[in-house]
Amino acid sequence: MTTMHMAAHVVSLAGIIPGAEPTKIPGLDGPVSKLFGYGLWLLVLAGAGGTGFGVYKLAIADKSRHGGGSEPFKWMAGGVISIILAGSLIAILNGIAG
Repeated sequence: MTTMHMAAHVVSLAGIIPGAEPTKIPGLDGPVSKLFGYGLWLLVLAGAGGTGFGVYKLAIADKSRHGGGSEPFKWMAGGVISIILAGSLIAILNGIAG
């Protein structure tokens, strides 16, 4: 069992990434294609985590005039941007791959 296959198996067992198999990119078969596909899904999950953390920070933020009120919005914006970026890259690669 190769290291890449083992890593993909462990991640799938952990339930972190859905059971979807990444689409092979023409001319980029093998481990690079799988790493890129799983990396995009991890970027979506990280964006969801960042957005959730921003919502949490907004809920517990100091609402007075002294508080740093923009920090939760930075977390939420970063999370949403990473979700949009990864989602558009997944759509583009699926369009290229067929």
